[in-house]
Amino acid sequence: MEGMAYGAGKAGGAFNPITFFQQPHTILRILSWFFSIVIFGSIANEGYVNRPDETQEFCIFNRNQNACNYGLFMGTMAFLCCLAFLALDVYFPQISSVKDRRKAVLADVGVSAFWSFMWFVGFCFLTNQWQAAKQEDNPLREGGDAARAAITFAFFSIFTWGGLTLCSMERLKSVSFQEEYQKLFTPQLPIPLI
Repeated sequence: MEGMAYGAGKAGGAFNPITFFQQPHTILRILSWFFSIVIFGSIANEGYVNRPDETQEFCIFNRNQNACNYGLFMGTMAFLCCLAFLALDVYFPQISSVKDRRKAVLADVGVSAFWSFMWFVGFCFLTNQWQAAKQEDNPLREGGDAARAAITFAFFSIFTWGGLTLCSMERLKSVSFQEEYQKLFTPQLPIPLI
């Protein structure tokens, strides 16, 4: 941990993609990014169905538009959030200020915990609406696999975002105060006695 500050090397280090992609928080963030694509894509592609005698399409989750809108919005926002924090993870070793690194890590902790909670809510909501869906609303059983995929990956997202929260907490705990220590305890010149 010598020469580390908030989970990264000293500022100005060269970017090593192999080391970057082997870090647990990078792997979890890429998984979360992939899961958000699956959730968004499955609902956007096959989340709306209609009866054979209707022309208007309804949400496959109990004909509740809010369930599909929730899944689409959260999938899209989680996708964008993952991209933003992946960019921050790439840029993180270049941040020279310990205060800025601390702010970035605290933001990562807060955002990851928020998304873990929101995916828990989303999983419960989508599962509840899927259980309440009636067979006569979808007699051809279209889109069932997409609905189950959205529910399954919402469940997996709870754990990937929770893992990101834990990794961020570990990053925050593994702080080396070497830079702050050097600021506070700079060598003083001896005062000559006259």
